[in-house]
Amino acid sequence: MLITGGRVLVGSGTYLEDGAVLVKDGLIAAVGPRKEVEEQAGADTPRFAFDGTIMPGLIDAHVHLVFDGSPDPVVGLQTSTDEVLLEDMRHRAEQLLRSGVTTARDLGDRGGLVLRLAAEISEGRTPGPRIVSAGTPATTVGGHCHFLGGEITGEAEARDLVRRNLLAGAGVIKAMVTGGGLTKDGPKSHESQFTKEELGALVDEAHRAGVPVAAHAHGADGIAAAVEAGVDTIEHCTWMTGGGLDFRPDVVQQIIDRGIAVCPAVSPHWQMIPRIFGEQRAAEMFDMVRRMADAGVRLVAGTDAGVQRAGFDGLVPALSFYAHLGLTPAAIIDMATSEAATALGLDAATGRITPGHRADLLLVDGDPLSDLGALQNVRAVFVGGEHYEPTSAAE
Repeated sequence: MLITGGRVLVGSGTYLEDGAVLVKDGLIAAVGPRKEVEEQAGADTPRFAFDGTIMPGLIDAHVHLVFDGSPDPVVGLQTSTDEVLLEDMRHRAEQLLRSGVTTARDLGDRGGLVLRLAAEISEGRTPGPRIVSAGTPATTVGGHCHFLGGEITGEAEARDLVRRNLLAGAGVIKAMVTGGGLTKDGPKSHESQFTKEELGALVDEAHRAGVPVAAHAHGADGIAAAVEAGVDTIEHCTWMTGGGLDFRPDVVQQIIDRGIAVCPAVSPHWQMIPRIFGEQRAAEMFDMVRRMADAGVRLVAGTDAGVQRAGFDGLVPALSFYAHLGLTPAAIIDMATSEAATALGLDAATGRITPGHRADLLLVDGDPLSDLGALQNVRAVFVGGEHYEPTSAAE
């Protein structure tokens, strides 16, 4: 297929005006000026003419397809059978796709359901983005998200859970390094869960297989422990303590030096945070992210879709948080495309419009480098060269 556009985003903040993308066998075969690429396409090549912006498909680096985004998603999970839940997850995956997300990293599964869904999508039986799944997240007995089935004690059990997830097809390992608000009867968000030895064994076992580790870590102590253990991404990274927030520049420098990416997992409804925590506390929380960005931490975009009031079409609204902090549209788009692909270990396959990459493309009206709101004007989505319209009954 030959896709022509008014402009093509070919690099960080860089447009190619009046460009074209040639797609063959699901991959980008060529990208360049319209006339040059048209000459490479055969006369019988299907064409998709467009006047707006062609850009890489978006990546949501933190979703939970087993949760429904309701005020109490745990109840919805626990009262649903696997088959009903899987059908609901199909609709959620399609919502992600139709909103422009072509890759999603799922960081919390029950019974391998996300892995089943990922296989359906990969085989073309269900529409949705490419899914990188963590399988069952590791937690302690009674720990955060224990109801997903990943309770472990000791190094041997940590390694065994990693092996079972890898055998099932997981592409990332998730460790609940601290507590979280979603688990009402578990440790508090700032409290650490694993021993140094348990976390070290988990990371070692994953890295032996060449698979990255994502660490859920709100607490400052948990963040420091995750960095020391050698995780690949830190989720949330809110620097909480029992009495407030504790931003640690020395740990931040280690995050930078070790190439660890941070996914703040910002809610699409981030504007509500001041109403929930108060203006001063919200400003302090926002400042933690700003300080990490200013220090040079690689931030990637994610929404925590599925948790309380976080739907599966909210990545673009969530990105407005970073504009609020003062980041440029170019930097924010990178967070949701090329930087996220690198953090997920997919930079050789997606996240950029370049020959050899998968044809994961988002077509939007307007100029997103001038106005991030243009990302909501979705006109078409391509995943591996397959064309999808933005509107659907799934929405």
